[in-house]
Formats: sequence, C-alpha cells, structure tokens
Amino acid sequence: MLKVTNLQKTFNPGTINAKTALNGFDLHIAEGDFVTVIGGNGAGKSTLLNAIAGVWKPDYGTIEIDGVDVTNMPEHKRAKFLGRVFQDPMKGTAPDMEIAENLSIAARRGTKRRLVWGCTRKDRENYRSLLAQLGLGLEDRLSSKVGLLSGGQRQAVTLLMATIRKPKILLLDEHTAALDPKTADNVLKITEKLVTEHKLTTLMITHNMHDAIAYGNRLIMMHEGMVVVDVSGQEKKRMTINQLLDLFEKASGSAFSSDKVILSK
Repeated sequence: MLKVTNLQKTFNPGTINAKTALNGFDLHIAEGDFVTVIGGNGAGKSTLLNAIAGVWKPDYGTIEIDGVDVTNMPEHKRAKFLGRVFQDPMKGTAPDMEIAENLSIAARRGTKRRLVWGCTRKDRENYRSLLAQLGLGLEDRLSSKVGLLSGGQRQAVTLLMATIRKPKILLLDEHTAALDPKTADNVLKITEKLVTEHKLTTLMITHNMHDAIAYGNRLIMMHEGMVVVDVSGQEKKRMTINQLLDLFEKASGSAFSSDKVILSK
C-alpha cells in the first residue's frame, strides 16, 4: 500500500543550518498494516509523514501509494489517498463549524464539489450512528461547535473525519501527545477500533514506548533519518522496552537519548 524508496530531504542545504532529516529512507508497508513509529527528536518522523502527505517534496527518492507514484503530486490532490490526525487537537477541524458540518466536509474529501445541501437528514442520521460508536455521547451534540469540545473529544471527531472515507493510508502524528494520560488512552482505544474495523493501513508516530509496542502489528524506530529497528509479528508482541532500547543501541551504535521517549515508557 505504501512504498517509500531512497527518500532524502535536507532543510537549508548549503548553509550552516543545513539539517538532513531523511537520509536514504526506505519503507514498504502492506495493505492493512498498523505500523508504530518511534525515535528521538530530529529522527525524521514528522518529516516522513509530511513527505507522504505532500507538505514538501523530497530532494530525492519516490513515494508510491497503492501503486500510484505520488512523489510529484501536489498536497491537495494527494489528500484523496490520505487521512491525517495531528498532535494539536486544534488542527484538522473547522472550530467554528458544527460537528455535523465538519463530518460533511470530511465525507466529501476527494469528490467533485457541486451545489447540494451540505448536510442532509440522512447524513445526520449516519453521523449520529458513527459518533455513537465512540462512546463519548457526541451523537447528541451534532449541532455543537467543534471548538467547544475537549481535546479528547476533538481528537476522536478528527479520527472519525480522517477515516470516514476509508483512506488508503491513515497518518497519526503523535495524536495523543497533547492529551492527559487517561484521555490519551481512550483516544488510542478508539484509534485501534477504527483501524481494525476498517482494516486501515496506518502509520502512527508516538513518543510513548509502551504504546509503540502495545499497538499495531509492526514497529519501526528511526534514527538520523533512517530505519534502524524494524520488528513485527510475534517478535513485536514479546518485545519489552529494555529489549527495544538494546536493539536501538546495537543498530545505531549509540544509546537512545530522547528523555521524552524514555520517560514515557
């Protein structure tokens, strides 16, 4: 479903501030895989997601989604393949619009625009049913402005918006990092439910080692713009945090130094 080949990206090239964020990055993901991504600050995690989403063009390499080369495809055209949830609960939604209106926009992503009612009675019934599955009582708040929701409620709505058209790839960029532990745990459970039900191919960046091991069927760890650890299946299920740190040290030749990640284990 996703094929990233020899991806390279350097910011501010030729200057004293030059920073290579992706350094010959390779990654192939099968349809339906749920891949967690972990790494220290500056490892290239968000740069990877932004490259896949088309926020910026790589210096070299290719990106294919479901057999389509999207490397040079502009961000707005690439959006039809993707669903994305950001770290900031304020992103990804229109805060001054109702929950139902936000879902209507998401439901029409990638389709041709025409003059029709934005949210019909049938649409609202469908959205009410979808929201009820979240278990947050939002099915009774279709007319509420999204900006009035709590961070956890908003991330749950954003998840629903990102998956309502079953994207080819779901990108989750530390989407629970700004939430308190209890809310983050609830959002992760909702995430797993939606990913499993829709069989979504998913890339989830997390700073929490426990979550990286607990969720998904494959885990990759990045360092200096490359994959240095890649575990899946039973090996991932049996993995402990200390074993993961040992693997990183052997693969990279250095100790893992991100306090944010280590303290979140």
